[in-house]
Amino acid sequence: MKTPCKLTFAAGVAMVAAALSASTAFADDATATAREPGVWQKHQYSFAFMGFTTTYSCDGLADKLKQLLIVAGARKDAKASAGACASGFGRPDKFARANLTFYTLAPAATVEDGGDPRADGIWRRVALVARSPRELGIGDCELIEQFRTNVLPMFATRNVENRTTCIPHQESGSVINLKFESFAAAPKAT
Repeated sequence: MKTPCKLTFAAGVAMVAAALSASTAFADDATATAREPGVWQKHQYSFAFMGFTTTYSCDGLADKLKQLLIVAGARKDAKASAGACASGFGRPDKFARANLTFYTLAPAATVEDGGDPRADGIWRRVALVARSPRELGIGDCELIEQFRTNVLPMFATRNVENRTTCIPHQESGSVINLKFESFAAAPKAT
């Protein structure tokens, strides 16, 4: 006869095994994605942040946007520079701006004009939630909303799932939860 302790331990082992197999399936799905030919497309955008809860310096906004671009699948040479701001370097500005120059990969079958040089791409999952990436905090909620609306359409995405909810003038109750698949450069073969 099994004791309650042994049953609890067995149930715990079963739950860990199920979680490991689920995470392995996720990893297998990500690595099993077929490579497709892609074409790099150049984008230039002047991002003007308009929020109620958080205030950024122009250089701070540029740093945060560069990180979001790369996480979303932009080429690693993405550039984000401080725009014209009334406040000086490192000082919060109610109307922070940043100038973005970046390349995104689009499936070759969807591009008519040929675009820039070709590269192999894969569909990879991206999740933007509080503390993932690590520098992303709940105070960045309105930035994520504006990034989703104004910048994400420049990426080749699918299966966009947006459950982000921002409450103006407070962090309490706000939630960052934006998930999507982005067509990005495939890892180099080893």
